[in-house]
Amino acid sequence: MTKKIITPPFTDEVIRELKAGDMVYISGVVYTARDAAHKRMCEYLDAGKAMPFDFQGAAIYYAGPCPPKPGKPIGSVGPTTSGRMDLYSPRLIEQGLKVMIGKGFRSPEVIEAIRKHTGVYFAAIGGAAALMGRCVESAEVIAYDELGTEAVRRLVVRELPVIVAIDSQGRNMYEEGRALFAHPAALH
Repeated sequence: MTKKIITPPFTDEVIRELKAGDMVYISGVVYTARDAAHKRMCEYLDAGKAMPFDFQGAAIYYAGPCPPKPGKPIGSVGPTTSGRMDLYSPRLIEQGLKVMIGKGFRSPEVIEAIRKHTGVYFAAIGGAAALMGRCVESAEVIAYDELGTEAVRRLVVRELPVIVAIDSQGRNMYEEGRALFAHPAALH
């Protein structure tokens, strides 16, 4: 099996090829943002202010990185529970955001926005924050520095491992997995 490496900016064509359950690796620029930054971005939209980065083809990684050790660009950077962003995500998806990385379930509203706007939700490997941090080649705060760990950061990553949790058709690996294990006979 060939390792599938994808790079931003992500196009609709690349996103449509991804299927729930696929393991892929991201190399290139991703942005970190958690709930405080999402709230701020929506407030900026309400006020007609510019976003801290262009959403078109970009990926937001729901993470609040630990401080870096000397000589390193970043500390551990594990995924945050994605449901905390569900209040804001449909609005940002409508603004062009297509790729989200985190862990856990998403609301029906987020899944519908993913389907409607050709998006994708990747699950990062929870519990492996140090491994994820090793994939980061550079990191810089680009917005909302006063939010500390929740500031928006621009990361350059190399082969960040992720799994397609919800694909552009709305197939949801979390729901499919639960259904499969609810009926153990289906496993044989």
